[in-house]
Amino acid sequence: MTLIKNIPSNKSDVDLMTCYQLTGDMEELSLLFQRYMDLVYGVCLKYLKNNEDAKDAVINIFEELIIKVKKHKIDYFKAWLYQLTKNHCLMILRKKKIYPIQIDGEFVQFADDSHPEDAILKETKLRLMEDCIKKLVDSQKESIQLFYLKDKCYSEISVITATDIKMVKSHIQNGRRNLKICMEKNQSNFITQ
Repeated sequence: MTLIKNIPSNKSDVDLMTCYQLTGDMEELSLLFQRYMDLVYGVCLKYLKNNEDAKDAVINIFEELIIKVKKHKIDYFKAWLYQLTKNHCLMILRKKKIYPIQIDGEFVQFADDSHPEDAILKETKLRLMEDCIKKLVDSQKESIQLFYLKDKCYSEISVITATDIKMVKSHIQNGRRNLKICMEKNQSNFITQ
């Protein structure tokens, strides 16, 4: 997806970013974003599975950059932008109540299904997940519940739990991993009950 024809620039990512941070010159940010717009679009398409939604997300991400590039210390722009894009897409999916789960490096999205057998299977998985959440250590349990069940963002969880934002991210990541392990370990036992 190329919305704007790439304009060659001999400036490095760091130069363009620094110039934008100092002057607020949108042309510098635009040149920087254009270098990675295809990457951003590809990531959005991977998560959102829809051309139009992906294009809208690309535009929204550029709008986020206008503010965030000035606020954050960014060491490696491409990696930072990739993570920003991924988080943006995951937040869109969360708002739509579609929760992608990573299995063997691939993301699988679970949405509401109307088939009765699917509803029974979903209910079974939800009960298993509830049981596994109870087994998490308190910090992971609280962070997982606030993030996924109460739709709180990292900064809100950090304030609620009086925990550093990096630790909140760590608790959520470790909690997700432990949930996956618990669910895989107990799934066959739980379904046969």
